[in-house]
Amino acid sequence: MSFWTGVFGPQYISSMRPVFNKDALYSDTTEHYLTPCEPEPYGHMRVRFRTAKNNVDEVFLDHDGQALRMKKVSSVGDFDFYELDVQLSDQPYLYCFHVQAGAIEYYYDQRGATPYRSPETCFSVIPGFRTPHWAKGAVMYQIYVDRFYNGNPDNDVLDHEYFYLGDYSHRVPPEQWDKYPAADGVREFYGGDLDGVLQKLDYLKELGIEVIYFNPLFVSPSNHKYDIQDYDYIDPHFGRIVMDEGKLLEDGDHSNKNATRFITRVTNRRNLEASNALFAKVVDEAHKRGIRVIIDGVFNHCGSFNKWLDREQIYEHAPGYEKGAFISDTSPYRGCFFFHDENAWPYNATYDGWWGYDTLPKLHYEGSPSLYEYIMHIARKWVSPPYNADGWRLDVAADLGMSPEMNHRFWADFRRTVKLANPNAIILAEHYGDPSPWLQGDQWDSVMNYDAFMEPLTWFLTGMEKHSDEYRHDLLGNIDAFWNAMYYNGAKMTMPSRLISMNELSNHDHSRFLTRTNRKVGRTGNLGPEAANENVSLAVMREAVLVQMTWPGAATLYYGDEAGVCGFTDPDNRRTYPWGHEDKQLLHFHKAAIRLRKNRPELRTGSTKRLGGEHNFLCYARFDESHQTITLINNNEYDIEVQVPVWLCGIPKEDSLTCILSSDRDGFTELPETYQLRAGKLNIKLPGYSGKILVHG
Repeated sequence: MSFWTGVFGPQYISSMRPVFNKDALYSDTTEHYLTPCEPEPYGHMRVRFRTAKNNVDEVFLDHDGQALRMKKVSSVGDFDFYELDVQLSDQPYLYCFHVQAGAIEYYYDQRGATPYRSPETCFSVIPGFRTPHWAKGAVMYQIYVDRFYNGNPDNDVLDHEYFYLGDYSHRVPPEQWDKYPAADGVREFYGGDLDGVLQKLDYLKELGIEVIYFNPLFVSPSNHKYDIQDYDYIDPHFGRIVMDEGKLLEDGDHSNKNATRFITRVTNRRNLEASNALFAKVVDEAHKRGIRVIIDGVFNHCGSFNKWLDREQIYEHAPGYEKGAFISDTSPYRGCFFFHDENAWPYNATYDGWWGYDTLPKLHYEGSPSLYEYIMHIARKWVSPPYNADGWRLDVAADLGMSPEMNHRFWADFRRTVKLANPNAIILAEHYGDPSPWLQGDQWDSVMNYDAFMEPLTWFLTGMEKHSDEYRHDLLGNIDAFWNAMYYNGAKMTMPSRLISMNELSNHDHSRFLTRTNRKVGRTGNLGPEAANENVSLAVMREAVLVQMTWPGAATLYYGDEAGVCGFTDPDNRRTYPWGHEDKQLLHFHKAAIRLRKNRPELRTGSTKRLGGEHNFLCYARFDESHQTITLINNNEYDIEVQVPVWLCGIPKEDSLTCILSSDRDGFTELPETYQLRAGKLNIKLPGYSGKILVHG
């Protein structure tokens, strides 16, 4: 009990103190409230906590059952700041805050102020865990290469070049570039390639892109290339074909051992080396423009065409290649796959396939130490000279291996290997659900952020599931569901992971966001591709982009989203970029939103605070010690007038804000508009289906 409480009694003291303001309580693990924000093992860190001025009695840092009193060190504007220096070990440090104000007690963790303590949402700091600074708040761009731009028709896949999944390879004629993808078209090629990317790097630079993420580039028989044939080489159909001889398959011939044109293209060393050299050039030219490059790693499974298995007998007689495990039980690659029948050779088809697919053989790391070491070589090779990629995106990363123990061991070794070769390389994983077991500082850097970005935002703005498979009216505009999902799932990541998480609206596995705005449940197979274009809302799309560009993490565009591309889920989401007939207004809007993001330091590494909100109305701040950005989204059909307590992010109560980007049903504007605050509150009218970005500092 304090001296003043003992003399006058708690009722008298509480009458002297302003009404307790739990909304003013704030802390997080950004650099503004944690110094250093990526501390070393056995080092010190300084933790800060904010309250309203003269509003609480005590603040404690609660760690492992210990209540450590914090010291009030300063008062700035309307706030008091408390600090505590903490000695770390080499283990994760979990904490929350315990605030006392007379008889009132609150805990504060990643959910905000709550009446009870929850270990699941405590702040977490992992000593020694740091993520690449260049990726924090970066603007990324995902390219599905075959559908981006055809820069070199000479390397196009040819009709009848090979046979795969029940049909021959097929080349879409250049004049049909805008054709909708076939419903079962994994062997349908439009001709996009690395020369096309090279020719469009200046477009990406002008758009404001800082990082390219490529879907797989390695030799593969599909356009998606998640069925890798050779990890050592870029596919010559994406690269360069300098040796081009042999025959195409005749009608009725389904045997790829006779596809000699294809065999030459993908096994000839001159083609393979020329393709690798082109990739090195693409990375170099991207780097000259300040653009990093991330490549896709598919290490859980490979493809039935893979040279280690060789089910298609492509490599069986090709010079310079060992026999594949499908071909012979004496193959050096036999241990790379798990065979159920040891007596089925030659041509043993009893290997394990991922999810039972025989075109996707599961890699058996437990049975082959040499496979394990070779993939580590691949991990190192592509982030090292002469290729110098800036990191890996990992496909179905949690599925790798036959046990959790092997999975975590592999990714820990993968991390050590990559970081030793390129300390600034990033490791991002595809993952659904809780990623925290892999984000403890020893495996992945971060994830594709489905659970704490794509899904909550999609439900809130459209009421749609991310595949367009379901509509939920109860989640459309549900502000509490939105924030609860963001808080709960965001708490599964520490701040170094969250600030580089890949925040996408669309990608190659889900429907295009613009299509989700029409709230049509279905896929191209039952609705047809035209339905994906009907009754879409560009206004809601712009709302989503405003959130994407002001939310913590790496804002990641899926190629063509900026140009108005629609599409249901795979394969319709893999339409071509509409060169020459882009939605110019939407494209210019993306440029404006990206420009805003890159010009505001708080949008890269600043704090995030909810500023109220109600049904279909989203409002939050990103801020640091001297800059504040306010995002307002009205997802209602009608106009609303709102009052927002912007003083809670450190803006002086009698100051003003400037709106520098706003959108509505008709489009957008960058014309600045000034709003005067009243007692720290912003009073503003928002049209239906609109968004506004206001700044201070």
